[in-house]
Amino acid sequence: MRAGTIGAPILAVVAVLLVTRCVAAGPAAHSSHLAAQAQAVQPIPGGAPAPAVTSSDSFNATDVAWLQLMIPMTEQAVRLFDLAPDKTSNPEIVSLSMTLGAAHRAELGRLHSLLDRSGVPYVNVHEGHNMPGMVTAADLEAINAADGAAFDRLFAQHARDFLRQSVLVAQGEQDEGADADTKAFAATMAEAHAGELTGLEGVGQ
Repeated sequence: MRAGTIGAPILAVVAVLLVTRCVAAGPAAHSSHLAAQAQAVQPIPGGAPAPAVTSSDSFNATDVAWLQLMIPMTEQAVRLFDLAPDKTSNPEIVSLSMTLGAAHRAELGRLHSLLDRSGVPYVNVHEGHNMPGMVTAADLEAINAADGAAFDRLFAQHARDFLRQSVLVAQGEQDEGADADTKAFAATMAEAHAGELTGLEGVGQ
């Protein structure tokens, strides 16, 4: 079941699960628990193992949890935006999808850059999770199977869900995070996504 929203208090809990607790678990943990997934040593190209999760002194658990949440959320949103040019003849949605796709690819690069600076190797600890704002593989399959007005409605609905949730969790990062650059980027992202939500008003309805 998909919960309604995740704000600052929940993001703080996610942070504890993903980082604080997993650091205590040790780098050898490879369990199905989210914390263990975040902590586990992951292989990287070339065969060398990634280092254990240890973040830079300027980052706290919320910073890392927010980045580890926003990267897969944004990746999935970009996949949604990429569908539109081949699936709809609605020029408004085609234009919006291209603008959103470009903007969120740029954000994705910045998110990865911040996580790299934290010293925490990227692991998709949310893979397969059906959570607020996440455009799941099943969602993408259903959207891709739709045509015409049905596609337009689904596209706009999931784009709005992603943008609304990203604004909420960005507020959580601003409230609870520690790294100045990450908090500043969360504020910039929240403002941009709020503007994108305004641009989606009435689209697909």
